[in-house]
Amino acid sequence: MPFLRSILITDPLIIVATILYWSASLIASLFDATGRKQASVASAWARALLRISRVKVKVEGLENISTARSYVFVSNHLSYMDTPVFLANIPLQFRFLAKRGLFQIPFLGWHLKRAGHIPVPRGDARAAVKTMNTAAQIVRERGISLLIFPEGGRSRDGSLGDFKEGAAYIAIQAGVPLVPVALNGTRQILPFGSGHIKKGNVTMRIGDPIPTDQASPRDRVRLTGELRHQILALREEQPIHV
Repeated sequence: MPFLRSILITDPLIIVATILYWSASLIASLFDATGRKQASVASAWARALLRISRVKVKVEGLENISTARSYVFVSNHLSYMDTPVFLANIPLQFRFLAKRGLFQIPFLGWHLKRAGHIPVPRGDARAAVKTMNTAAQIVRERGISLLIFPEGGRSRDGSLGDFKEGAAYIAIQAGVPLVPVALNGTRQILPFGSGHIKKGNVTMRIGDPIPTDQASPRDRVRLTGELRHQILALREEQPIHV
């Protein structure tokens, strides 16, 4: 993953932990085609990573979600640390949309495919729509959740960029709620372009789920705007003391 490429050369403990947990994940994939065991190993890896890096995470709003439901989580994107923070603190089975090129990398690509993550094509609108429909089908039929960073990449300056409409479209097609999530602090923990994780505090605020069961695909613009508005409001709340 891009996250791993950015930090592996700087921290021997992270290297060791990553090798151990990824090896366990690959072994687990041989006995579980659903990817659930791999997801559990990924969560354990993320918790270990945060402990090694001395990163403390305070979560607010966890009561807004149920472990018995599926969601499309939508978050701002500040750092490669965002993904481990989600993996370590959201107690649901969820998958990611990842660049198709990552699936072609030896070892990593096999891991992503076996875990059930979804490749996203670039520059092909028709293929992108097909991918979103496939993602919605996976959420609906497997009862898992999805995490999407709708800005399309990390924010270089910490500001909230424009949102793409894919998350709303997928949630509508899957018939599951959208959940706005705001992250603060990950940019300071692992700044853009840095190869070193700094100790520090991160806050994650989970907003109220936005229902989509009565929505149609033409509502995706409205829902996308509502998501961005809620995430912006969650980010601007007073900091939580960790």
